[in-house]
Amino acid sequence: MPCTSITRWIRFLAVSTIGTAVDTLVLWVCSHYWLAGSYWGENIFSPILSFVCAATFNFSLFYCFVWRERITQWGAIRSIMRHYCGFLGSVTGGFGLKMVLLLLIQYLSHWDVVWCNLLALCASGLFNFLMDEWVVFRHKRKR
Repeated sequence: MPCTSITRWIRFLAVSTIGTAVDTLVLWVCSHYWLAGSYWGENIFSPILSFVCAATFNFSLFYCFVWRERITQWGAIRSIMRHYCGFLGSVTGGFGLKMVLLLLIQYLSHWDVVWCNLLALCASGLFNFLMDEWVVFRHKRKR
């Protein structure tokens, strides 16, 4: 059964919510236990590690659950790596967009950073969905 854009959007939101929980859990474990005690461990390496873990988790579910019908070569390492590299590029761009928007919204509104982050996450989440829909897992044209 083909998946509509609305169904994909709902699945995307569900996976992204779980991915946010994975990110938060990995960040908490790393910054409080595994890499605790140093500035670099807590503030640099822990967030990077949590971002990569969440991105890999999200990609796995997106690949198998959200954009499944667009995968033409299941299990092929080349296909997985091509999609994964494109996905990492898009989520890194989305992260950069989120940071710029967060700082801009905070500067213009003087709201609490948590509210600014939530607004920025909405915009960057839409950006990530569109990048996945149109670039990373795009429809292949039949030749």
